[in-house]
Amino acid sequence: MRDATPSDDMMNDAVVCVWAVAAQLGEGPMYAADEHALWFVDIKGQRIHRYDERSGERRSWSTPEPVGFILPATGGRFVCGMKSGLYSFDPGGRGARPGDDAPPGQFALIEPVETDRAHNRLNDGCVDRAGRLWFGTMDDAEHRASGALYRYDARGLRYCDGRYAITNGPAISPDGDTLYHVDTLGREIHAYDLHADGELSGRRLFLRIEAGHGHPDGIAVDSLGHVWIALHGGSRLLRYTPRARLVDAVHLPVSNCTKMAFGGDDLRSLYITSAWNGLSDAQRVREPLAGGLFRIRVEHPGLPQYEARLP
Repeated sequence: MRDATPSDDMMNDAVVCVWAVAAQLGEGPMYAADEHALWFVDIKGQRIHRYDERSGERRSWSTPEPVGFILPATGGRFVCGMKSGLYSFDPGGRGARPGDDAPPGQFALIEPVETDRAHNRLNDGCVDRAGRLWFGTMDDAEHRASGALYRYDARGLRYCDGRYAITNGPAISPDGDTLYHVDTLGREIHAYDLHADGELSGRRLFLRIEAGHGHPDGIAVDSLGHVWIALHGGSRLLRYTPRARLVDAVHLPVSNCTKMAFGGDDLRSLYITSAWNGLSDAQRVREPLAGGLFRIRVEHPGLPQYEARLP
């Protein structure tokens, strides 16, 4: 696959900042349909945030470690990927309102991960329709190729692929047959065949982002199987067909776009997290909304959020 070069914006709908939360490293948006709420994390700020799209209410909880993702699990639970492993999360109370100190949530260790790599942390994750949890680890300093892709299900933790400095994604196609995973520093998105038993095979290059246009960060797949990619340092979202043809681009008023999630009753509200981490003081002045949570309406809906079936 040749390099994919972003072009001018193709989508004209307005991007709206729904919460100028100023996350240092906003990531991992997840829409909880039963709550009509968008959950996301601030990895470096060690926060979990919740935005109620009906009332506009905003709540936050502090975390004891950097937190890479929050995802729903069976039994009304949440599972979080933190620096040292997988944890269950109970929000307990309603959390802090903006401007208040965030109370600690209640966390319990489910599975330690890479206890022999103190410099690593968990980063991004997703759940497939079989309830399997997929996530990556990465070097917290973002230069050693010490990260890996893992699967976690009733059989326990399974190493799937490795030698990543920064892992992102993963995301699953609508038919459940393809898993996409991002090598951010390599500027590449890979595809794997995902089998019914959860095994991966046939790793191949899906596309590569050309140097100078930012690094591919989080991804999401819509109901047509099109792959959305957030460009960290590129101020854009890109949308590709399953054959890696660029069909849409969305410009944001911030440099560091990090990940997307589909929400709303029709799954056509695309929520986007962002970060101010890595920006200079001058850049932050030029980008007052850096680290905010954004939303845009899109033509084609996303896929429903599945629950992790934890042991």
